[in-house]
Amino acid sequence: MPESNDATAASGLDARTQREVVRERYARIATGEREDGGNCCSSDDSCCSSEDAAAPSDETARKLGYSDGELARVDGDANLGLGCGNPQAIASLAAGESVLDLGSGAGFDCFLAADEVGPTGRVIGVDMTPEMVRKARANAEENGAETVEFRLGEIEHLPVSDSSVDVIISNCVVNLSPDKQQVFHEAFRVLRQGGRLAISDVVLTAAVPDDVRADPESVASCVAGASTIDRLDRLLADAGFESISISPNDDSDEFIRDWDDEYDVSEFLVSATITARKPESDDE
Repeated sequence: MPESNDATAASGLDARTQREVVRERYARIATGEREDGGNCCSSDDSCCSSEDAAAPSDETARKLGYSDGELARVDGDANLGLGCGNPQAIASLAAGESVLDLGSGAGFDCFLAADEVGPTGRVIGVDMTPEMVRKARANAEENGAETVEFRLGEIEHLPVSDSSVDVIISNCVVNLSPDKQQVFHEAFRVLRQGGRLAISDVVLTAAVPDDVRADPESVASCVAGASTIDRLDRLLADAGFESISISPNDDSDEFIRDWDDEYDVSEFLVSATITARKPESDDE
C-alpha cells in the first residue's frame, strides 16, 4: 500500500490537508497567536505543554530529557516547549560533524547541536513554516550561531545535497508527515555513507479513537499521525537503513497524558528514541 494512502488511513486526513493544518498550527505558534487570540503554548497543547502561557516551561523541557545546562546554553525564545524527547541525548555528536535537523522550529536543538560540533562543524535546520524559519534566523543572530543556517522546505523534499551530512536529528516531527516513507528516503539520500539518524518521536501502541484520528488539530499536534514501531522499522529498512533501533520511553506518559483535554493520549501513544545508520558502503 502506498505510504500516502496509508497515512490518510492512519490520520483520517488526505496528505494535502494534513500538511496545511500542520503548517497553519506552527505558524500560529511561531507568531505567538492562536485563532482565539491567545498564546499557542498553553497547557492543553500537545508538543507544546508549557504550564506558563507566556513562556515555555523549563520544567517541561526537563521532562523531555534536557538538562539545566542545555537550557542555559541557548538565549532568547528558541525553546518553544515543543517536542517529545531530546535528540541530543542519543545523537552522540562529535566536533566537526555536519548535522541536519528535520522540522527545526525556532532552532533550539540546532543551537545545542552547534555547541557539540563546534566551530569546525555545521548545522542545517529545515522547516516548512516560513514564520518558524524567520523566527529561527532571528534566534541565530541573538545566539551568535554562525555555523547554523535555516532553510525553508518540506522534510519529504529536503533542500540539501546528496551525501552531505553526518547526522540527522529531529524532535517529534516525522509523525506529522503524511509520507513517512519519503521522509526516510530523503534522510538516506542526504546522509553520507556511515551517517546516522537519531530522532525523538511518538509511536502508536494501540488504535487511535476514530474521532481523534479524524480531527485536524489532533493530527497537527502530534497525536493522530503516528505509526506503530513495526511500521517505522519497515519504512526505515525499505529506505536502506541498517542497525535500526526503536526504543519506547515508558516514562513519557508523564507529559503525554496531558496532550488532550478529552483523552488520556498515553493510552495509545508513547514517545520513543529512533536510531539507524546508512551503510558504510554501497556493498553492505
